Amino acid sequence: MSVERALTAFAGFMVLLSVFLTIYVNEYFILFTAFIGANLFQQSFTGFCPATLVMRKLFGLKTEKELARQKH
Repeated sequence: MSVERALTAFAGFMVLLSVFLTIYVNEYFILFTAFIGANLFQQSFTGFCPATLVMRKLFGLKTEKELARQKH
């Protein structure tokens, strides 16, 4: 799995978790949802996401470009 796909999966999971927490725990968890959205928005322009760094170091995930180079 590439780091890009893992990041998308992680972001989707975090959005679902934050919605669940907003409904069942406290309505202020909506701010967590807003933070996730803001992070995704800035990542789309800058290409930088802290979670990507963590995934690369902890799990050894590679970018799609690195995986494509590895195949050839």
